[in-house]
Amino acid sequence: MCENALIHTLSLDPCYNLALEDTLFDTHKRGVTLYLWRNQNTVVIGRNQNAWKECRLSALSQDGGTLVRRMSGGGAVFHDTGNLNFTFITTKALYDQTRQLGVIIEAVRALGIPAGFTGRNDIVTADGAKFSGNAFRHSRTTDLHHGTLLIDVDMQKLSKYLAPSPEKLRSKGVDSVRARVRNLSELNPELTTAMMAQALREAFLREYGSFSVLEEKDIDQSLLAEATAKHQSWAWRCGASPAFDAELSTRFPWGGVELCLSLEKGRIVQARAYSDAMDEAFIRALSPALLGATYESVAIANAVRRLGNDMAADIANWLEGLAL
Repeated sequence: MCENALIHTLSLDPCYNLALEDTLFDTHKRGVTLYLWRNQNTVVIGRNQNAWKECRLSALSQDGGTLVRRMSGGGAVFHDTGNLNFTFITTKALYDQTRQLGVIIEAVRALGIPAGFTGRNDIVTADGAKFSGNAFRHSRTTDLHHGTLLIDVDMQKLSKYLAPSPEKLRSKGVDSVRARVRNLSELNPELTTAMMAQALREAFLREYGSFSVLEEKDIDQSLLAEATAKHQSWAWRCGASPAFDAELSTRFPWGGVELCLSLEKGRIVQARAYSDAMDEAFIRALSPALLGATYESVAIANAVRRLGNDMAADIANWLEGLAL
């Protein structure tokens, strides 16, 4: 039996499509799976982002759009049917970001467009314009790498709905969301999402060898229904936006961080960390690490530093310099 698989859904429902991705991830046993999918008029935020600050929700809602939250880290992106999404799901032993990116870049080049990988998560054209952002998810046994491919996206809607912080834009040396990205159809006017999907199939075959075609009906339907309900829920997509006593924010080369803190008698009793950092597991660990710390620069810094990695050290050093 062929261990590699390809699945290409025709659904445009973002909740279902993300649920299908989650189900593929949770049930993956062997080989490499490539999943291709598209969403209709959707903003997708990273697992640890603050929906209220990353997206202009009222404008999106008024236009009949949908906000969803994915399981990986990273920043907010806009999807419409001019965008093709790809997902690689692999076992730990087979995860190789270079090979996976190679499939994408080879497919784009096969369509006459020079491309390369740059920064922490972007695939760009020869002149440095971004057409694909990538994000990642990892478990004990399985790894996931997914991203966007801008073919013919409505750039006016992209600018209308996305609301990144000015600090994020300045860190990338640009003045607007739209200035950072480019549709591939500008470089190949004949290009369609169907053509890109076919190029990806061919590049996947060349890199990984034979694969089976996976049908949606063969996916565990009970798990898929459960995951779809989760992605449809308000609690997962947006969550509450409670009032906090203190909000601390800054930006590092690896991403922005916002710490929202509730205090009682000088101690942190509730904490929420928001970030577009790629390491979603570390950001999730931040909030519980802060509970019980006194609201003092050194005390909060020490609580973070105990998490013991370079990102924790960056945040702790920043916190120590604050006058709290």
